Amino acid sequence: MKVDNFRLQLGKKEYTPIVIGGMGVNISTTELALAAEKLGGIGHISDAEVCFVCDQILSTSYTTRKRKKYSYNANNPDKSDLHFDLGEVAEAQKMYVEHTVSQKSGNGAIFMNCMEKLTMRDSSETLRTRLSAAMDAGIDGLTLAAGLNLRTLDLIKDHPRFHDVKIGIIISSLRALKIFLKRAFKLQRMPDYIVVEGPLAGGHLGFGPEDWKSYDLYTIVTEVIDFLKSENLNIPVIPAGGIFTGGDAVKFLLAGASAVQVATRFTITKESGLPYEVKQHYINTEKDDIVVNTVSPTGYPMRMLKSSPVLNYSIKPNCEGLGYLLDNKGKCGYIESYYKALDLKEKGQRMKITDQTCLCTGMAKYDCWTCGDTTYRLKETTNQMPDGSWQLPSAEDVFQDYQFSENNQIQKPSAQEKVNS
Repeated sequence: MKVDNFRLQLGKKEYTPIVIGGMGVNISTTELALAAEKLGGIGHISDAEVCFVCDQILSTSYTTRKRKKYSYNANNPDKSDLHFDLGEVAEAQKMYVEHTVSQKSGNGAIFMNCMEKLTMRDSSETLRTRLSAAMDAGIDGLTLAAGLNLRTLDLIKDHPRFHDVKIGIIISSLRALKIFLKRAFKLQRMPDYIVVEGPLAGGHLGFGPEDWKSYDLYTIVTEVIDFLKSENLNIPVIPAGGIFTGGDAVKFLLAGASAVQVATRFTITKESGLPYEVKQHYINTEKDDIVVNTVSPTGYPMRMLKSSPVLNYSIKPNCEGLGYLLDNKGKCGYIESYYKALDLKEKGQRMKITDQTCLCTGMAKYDCWTCGDTTYRLKETTNQMPDGSWQLPSAEDVFQDYQFSENNQIQKPSAQEKVNS
């Protein structure tokens, strides 16, 4: 039995049941999402720091303009004056989505992972703007992630594509799902799919910093499937987090899941946005190199490599140009930690900040090495070269290994003599 024996049905369309998760900032690139779409699956792009991403790949200058506009405030710990230009946010989101969906060439779909926890100094209006702009630009689906804002559907209920675009949610417990469904039922807009993200996922987690070890993805998934059956709700369930082989995926599909969402193995593909050196670092990772910490200003635990440069940051907050995690009062946990450390710093000493980090800058500079729990197994999936470096597989290599492999076997990419960086 293999993944290719199954299909994901979303509305009237059928897909290969493999979804590449949305990894920001720009790790899930346009090229990575298109690789999944071409092969009949679903690829995500992420709207994390979308203005900055547009600047990097489409040569716009949103970040520079915002930084210049608020340059007077750079040394002020009070960031309440800072606001994103909603027109520019919408413009950037449309450009990015159109840039991606215009290149579709297969029978799959392009979804966008929308991080609800990106409060951007005005959580409701910036989220409404991002979601509406993505729909205007022709996105196939929206995956609501990192926050589970119960009012998100209300923000876009009047959009002409509200019942047309596919909308999914990421949850980590049956309790969270029940709360969301109550609101969705009142709006007569149930989700088109449910991603159940388990404790082994990368990046922000929907569990406590310690109790994640007490949970198991398979148990949560079966609880969700059983609940939906009991309520006569035919909503596809898509498990995510720790699904490393096609055999792992088949186990969930046989249990009633409709597809699987995978990401870790795609971080090291040629199409991934991570720099070449960071991909090599990921492959060389050992199990003890992976930690779950609480340095994110969002308040959510994060899984990352303990050698992530962002863990040694003591930089001035970069809110004037970025500021994606500023709350509705212009506050962020890192700002408080930075200025507290600055007050305590003695002359000639290096400032140390250990409780929080500047996640906006860390993500933008690829200094925050978020990863799944199985990252230490990446070396099993590719070939080591004579010089000690590792061959980078293509997204197609990894996708088709998930699709066609059996019995937890892993098909490595065809060996090449030299790795191209």
